[in-house]
Amino acid sequence: MTQQQRGIISGVFTPAAPRSVADTGLNMGLLSDLALKGLYFESYLAGRDLADRMGLPFAGVVSNILDFLKREQLCEVRSASGRGGLSEAMYEYVLTARGRQMARDALERSEYAGLAPVPLASYVQSIRVQGLKDVVVHQQHLRKALSHLVFNPQTFEQIGPAVNSGRSIFLFGSPGNGKTSIAEAIGTLLMEGDMFIPYAVEVEGQIIKVFDDVNHKLIPEEGQRNLDARWLKIKRPFIIVGGELTLEGLDLVYDTSNKYYEAPFQMKANGGVFLIDDFGRQQVRPRDLLNRWIVPLEKRIDFLTLHTGRKFEIPFEVLIVFSTNLEPRDLVDEAFLRRIRHKIEVHDPTWEEFAEIFKRVASAKQVPFSEQAFAYLVHEHYIKARRPPRACHARDLLDQLIDIAKYMNVPPTMSRELLDRAAVAYFVEFEEHPHDNKIP
Repeated sequence: MTQQQRGIISGVFTPAAPRSVADTGLNMGLLSDLALKGLYFESYLAGRDLADRMGLPFAGVVSNILDFLKREQLCEVRSASGRGGLSEAMYEYVLTARGRQMARDALERSEYAGLAPVPLASYVQSIRVQGLKDVVVHQQHLRKALSHLVFNPQTFEQIGPAVNSGRSIFLFGSPGNGKTSIAEAIGTLLMEGDMFIPYAVEVEGQIIKVFDDVNHKLIPEEGQRNLDARWLKIKRPFIIVGGELTLEGLDLVYDTSNKYYEAPFQMKANGGVFLIDDFGRQQVRPRDLLNRWIVPLEKRIDFLTLHTGRKFEIPFEVLIVFSTNLEPRDLVDEAFLRRIRHKIEVHDPTWEEFAEIFKRVASAKQVPFSEQAFAYLVHEHYIKARRPPRACHARDLLDQLIDIAKYMNVPPTMSRELLDRAAVAYFVEFEEHPHDNKIP
């Protein structure tokens, strides 16, 4: 039983450092290629520094890789580095002429030279153990996470069970009412947990880079020893994509220059939340995009394809959130909606909710709130204009008001003049159609 397997069976995934080359789950050819590339780029390296570069222990692993390279006359000991006495880990290694040629050959196959990858099987097991099935959100947790938002209690009560499903959520409703904010609050709540992901994964000799310093937030390891440095501890991921999403972005992205792969969004989001914002505005047809999700949503697995044509399976342990301003019936058919566990409509705020939002935003922006001025705003620019309130209006109108006040060199107050000018600058009048939202 390998060290990785012992970590998984314990019930909490803690990747233990390998004690031998066999424990890494990788063959000597791939490991020696990585070592050759590391030495090639740095001219020479101490054994300990090469081990750090590969994310593997020197004793029992990198020392054996270097012994193999020396036997094959690909590298030799240059000198002792002078650090830490005469330990073998402090010896400096340099490539021979034959080793430099072998390194160039390795770079022709792939220029990946980061941390050693982990085998696909280890990645699959880790995601199965660290998935969302054991993550439970209680009412008080959700109330705290959403405390900065104002919306009706019915919507609130729908969100909790949807998050606990760990499956899929379809948020829909008019623009500006907080669908993205709700999804972000869910992501923030789940990010209170942590998990381990590999820096990279190996599949049939191909390297897939998983860690993304934009979308993954590292958690420093404190006081934990004997951990496999190829695995990084992160907060549960929360990944957002919008109109830029394409079908190609949901499969492996092969870098033809560097000759290794970048993991797709859903693989990077495993164990966390994947928000497809502004759904329906993508360059690809919504039905084509949704068809891509049928198998993952039903089977909790996804299939990716290498450029060699080889398909392989990965877990789909993702809470996927679709957020759209468009009518669901115009985007998807009933068969697909049935596969999405939770459909939540985010309604326009009531006048009472709109007043509460306005008060909170005014306080945050240090604009004195006036009940009388707010009533004037509602009557003149909503009731008379037959305009529905949106949750975003408070923020946007007050931002306009502050900008105008600065220009006029007056304090930002909810005066009628400033409110009128803010409303005129913000709202755009559209020709009304029968299906427009209207206030009765």
